Amino acid sequence: MKRIFPSLLLSCLVAISCQPNEKNQGDAGVQPTLEETDSLTELEKEHLIFRDTYADSVNQGYLPDTFKGSARREALGTIGDVHVTVNYGSPGVRGRVIWNGLVSYDQVWVSGSHWATAIHFSDEVRIQDKSIQPGWYGFFTIPGREKWTLILNKNYDQHLAEEYDPNEDLLRVETDPVLLADTVQRLTYAIEPTGDKTGLLSMSWDKIRLELPIEDL
Repeated sequence: MKRIFPSLLLSCLVAISCQPNEKNQGDAGVQPTLEETDSLTELEKEHLIFRDTYADSVNQGYLPDTFKGSARREALGTIGDVHVTVNYGSPGVRGRVIWNGLVSYDQVWVSGSHWATAIHFSDEVRIQDKSIQPGWYGFFTIPGREKWTLILNKNYDQHLAEEYDPNEDLLRVETDPVLLADTVQRLTYAIEPTGDKTGLLSMSWDKIRLELPIEDL
């Protein structure tokens, strides 16, 4: 299945193409620019286009935080020497019941909106004693009333969980959600170092925060 780009982005392409793309300069953990993609597959090139248009349309103000849809965002950070990128759809609460309402309990969730949440590691990492090689992965979850399951899957390029295949899971981690005092209005990912070679991938939305420990090998 091919990615379908929102028509709203077409009006932003010219403006975005004129903006300097500093995050692609001298950073081994970020994908190359389109001019440097001769060795990439068509799927990888397509992901670059999606990232550079949709994510930048949010970061540069073309889609404001009050946009009544699911903005596409990127979280960037480092854990040790590993550059981590999370590309995700960021829906808002907008007065809705999120857990066991908009997002069902005990079902595989895309952990964002629209296209699967995609995580990239620039180098090898360890997650719960399992070695994860550099590359792009899909991040899914199974929300629960008391426990959540966090999933790293080989297939990052899919719409919602329509093509999700548990046989392609690399790992599953069961965790307790952290209850927040204040509401996080838009689903937000962050990369948070906790030591010289350790850190967390966090996801916060509504009054829930999830944490996935990651170690640089």
